Amino acid sequence: MSANIAVLSTGGTIASTGGTSGAAPSKTGEDLIDSVPEIQEYATVDVEQVCQRPSFNMDIDSIERIRRGAREAIEEGVDAVVVTHGTDTMEESAYYLDLVLEADTPVIFTGAQRRPDEVSADGPANILTAVRAGSDERITDAGGVYIAFDEKLHAARDVTKHHTKDLNTFKSLDKGPVAVFDRDDVRIYREPGSYSKTIDAPAPTGNVRQVKSGVGVDETMIENCLTENVDGLVVEGTGLGNTTASLGNAVSSAVSRGVPVVVTSRCPAGPTAAVYGSDGGGQTLVSEGAIHGDDLPAHKARVKLLLALEADEGAAALDSYFHAY
Repeated sequence: MSANIAVLSTGGTIASTGGTSGAAPSKTGEDLIDSVPEIQEYATVDVEQVCQRPSFNMDIDSIERIRRGAREAIEEGVDAVVVTHGTDTMEESAYYLDLVLEADTPVIFTGAQRRPDEVSADGPANILTAVRAGSDERITDAGGVYIAFDEKLHAARDVTKHHTKDLNTFKSLDKGPVAVFDRDDVRIYREPGSYSKTIDAPAPTGNVRQVKSGVGVDETMIENCLTENVDGLVVEGTGLGNTTASLGNAVSSAVSRGVPVVVTSRCPAGPTAAVYGSDGGGQTLVSEGAIHGDDLPAHKARVKLLLALEADEGAAALDSYFHAY
């Protein structure tokens, strides 16, 4: 079908060019769309420049501007929204929108590993993939938030950037892509749609910190966080979601002081599980009130905890958010 698509441009590598002080976003959203004339075979587009920044400097305010732009476009009746974004934090922005947008219209993030002024820039092909996804009725009928990259479409909840520079950097490690794009066809491998439980929350204002366990890590980082009166903690544990004994005891102290703690794993795939006892073991952490983050990586668990805290529904609700997609 010929779709009506809103494009929200935010900067990133896809919009960057080199300079004497390093690469920085310089291309507008209109520039990016004009570089892909094949788009007109699939859709008509309307472009809005939401912001112009590298995604390693993305913040909540910028993501909220994407949220507002997407919501306004959806209310105006577009078939899909495409967001051009840097790859460093694209999965966090996409997951944020997947959690807060309850709409039947798909939002599709895309970007690039190579700048427009580099040889074999991948931005144009990725934009075309996103537009093709936004013009496929099976996807537009299902809604959801996605990342389109290297001719694949990934669900926002499950996708992660796994390589610093490879063109196929985005992977859904345990789940696989939702769809794969051939030259003339779109092959659907998973049911399109959102894989996240919606959280009805305004822009988060809380302070949630990440702490990483590892050999010999003590309680210092958590104690420092408690001194600064943080609103929540995400602890990236080892294996099934375990920590050192010292860190585990500090987790117990945090929970007893009313600070929610979500435990994830540094393993790139697989869920956490409450199996091991003793200080720092996953079962011990749960028995002392920590919440297991299932298969979410720490950075996505932080996004979910920020929003869940803003929804202000109490400890039981926090736990329920992490026991459902």
